[in-house]
Amino acid sequence: MYCLQAVIATESVLRELAGSTAGACIVPLGQQLWLLPMTDALFDAVTVAGAAELDGFWKAPAGLDRLLATCSETGPVAYIEADYFGGAGTQAAQVWDAGQVVLGPLRLVEGGTSPTTGTPISQALRWLGAAKGDHADEFAAVGLGPRRDTGDWLSPRTR
Repeated sequence: MYCLQAVIATESVLRELAGSTAGACIVPLGQQLWLLPMTDALFDAVTVAGAAELDGFWKAPAGLDRLLATCSETGPVAYIEADYFGGAGTQAAQVWDAGQVVLGPLRLVEGGTSPTTGTPISQALRWLGAAKGDHADEFAAVGLGPRRDTGDWLSPRTR
């Protein structure tokens, strides 16, 4: 099983986003990118009552699009989701930069064929500056593979 919901950007963008938000902790990835896991506490802290939900995502809090658009004024930011079991599953990604959506929403449904441009998450990571190098794709290159669940990204004191 692999299940991840997170925001990815550079450290400075995520530090601004996490700020003093309860339940927010950022974790380094490779290639100077950082990950902010979408925990239940963070979900509750950033949800805006009555705001629109992010279309095509299952764990994106209402109002996340406005929050990420604002954060993207200082640098590109992506929201990603992946849910796999036994090799089958789905993933989705969207990227904001300079206050606008610049990629997505992209979605790969269960049984769907990955486009030649890469999976939604790899495309988002590429937009953020990741390169696959000698790895299978950008997903592997930044180190998203080893931890199998959103909660696995949290330090023991923040779980």
